Amino acid sequence: MWIVAACLSAAFAGLTAILSKCGVKNVNSNVATAVRTSVVLVFAWVIVFATGAYSTLAAVSATSWIFLILSGLATGASWLCYYYAIQKGQVSVVVPIDKLSILITVFFSLIVFKEKLTWKAWLGLAILTAGTVCMAVFT
Repeated sequence: MWIVAACLSAAFAGLTAILSKCGVKNVNSNVATAVRTSVVLVFAWVIVFATGAYSTLAAVSATSWIFLILSGLATGASWLCYYYAIQKGQVSVVVPIDKLSILITVFFSLIVFKEKLTWKAWLGLAILTAGTVCMAVFT
């Protein structure tokens, strides 16, 4: 089931990029980010209450709160930069560069979680990076 969720995530992220580019056309990128974030905030809390997950809020540890808050700050910073970039640049170039975050994620997963990668995974990362550089340079 997680693969289906991951594929849906990719589909929605792709749709998000196109909708965002359309929406940010004549709007300050920081305002656009605030609007998007507000919608995400309301949507997330509607899901929490609709599914009854609010009952688990008290069980969230202090450490989890810290990491979730830091994650939220990183997300906010990412979205501010992303909206500015898609407003000023070509979305077909910005999005692949943004997705290079996979390299940072893999790097930290190796350090923090001690995850191991096969040579095939390393090859895939190299190809992904080369493809992204080609898209950015040759577009």
